[in-house]
Amino acid sequence: MINHLRHMAVFTKVVDLGSFRLTAKELGLAPSRVSQTISDLESFLGVTLLHRTTRKLSLTKEGNTFYKHVCQISKSAEAGLNDISSLAAEPKGTLKISLPAFLASSHMSSAIAEFAKKFPKITLNLIYSDHIMNIMDEGLDLSIRVGWLEDSSMVARKISESSRLLVAGKEFINRYKTPVHPHDLKNWDWIHFSMRSNTIEFTSATNETVSIIENSRINVNSAWAMSYFATKNLGLAILPEHLALEHIATGKLVHVLPNWTLKPLGYYAVWPNNSRRENLTLMLVRFLAERGLSSDTF
Repeated sequence: MINHLRHMAVFTKVVDLGSFRLTAKELGLAPSRVSQTISDLESFLGVTLLHRTTRKLSLTKEGNTFYKHVCQISKSAEAGLNDISSLAAEPKGTLKISLPAFLASSHMSSAIAEFAKKFPKITLNLIYSDHIMNIMDEGLDLSIRVGWLEDSSMVARKISESSRLLVAGKEFINRYKTPVHPHDLKNWDWIHFSMRSNTIEFTSATNETVSIIENSRINVNSAWAMSYFATKNLGLAILPEHLALEHIATGKLVHVLPNWTLKPLGYYAVWPNNSRRENLTLMLVRFLAERGLSSDTF
């Protein structure tokens, strides 16, 4: 078995990444070498572990059973390495992290850049996407989620929260009478973010709560796209504060109903329980939480 521990490690990495090419890139090997390693392991075991097609890899029944066992070996080994690494003067390792695309130029990314400078031997693979990525399927060590966290089997920590602002372009605003109450927006056009409800709840300075439904004809799955179409005077948009303030400062957008507030967004760090890189993950999570990434910094 000792002679095939390396083969097992390569196998688990192929399953985690779902690709010979990606595995080869991460391990610094030729794709043909990775493929041959899996073939050698299959020959040794006398079973087929992976179904190979031109589009994807998938586990056979035997492969799934084998993976459950060797995955634990791999996790334990990496956990041991991480424990030792965390005690070293310079922690090292690799973290694969997903974040919403609109955080690409934010204080969150600035904090991650600060982390990268402080720990130069930690490699960060950052994936910016407005789609919620499956942590296990994508082999993520950490996912930054924005919104209101649903129940999950993952470990989660709230890092901060950020206000949201209702905005629109000046030309669009000038088409209507200046609103003073959310009900005044009933017939206005909206730019809807497809990943949230179209029911909007406002709260006044006197704690009056009012809910209205967006009347949207443009639906997008990106906060950046929402802000762009708002600057093109196509409707009202609810944006994370840091995005809204950028455009308000340049005069491209106007804060609508400034005396009413919207439910703030929570910023959460989410990671798998018993992560193979738990020490490095916790190091980054604590680092982000300690940066004071509050609503006035996003």
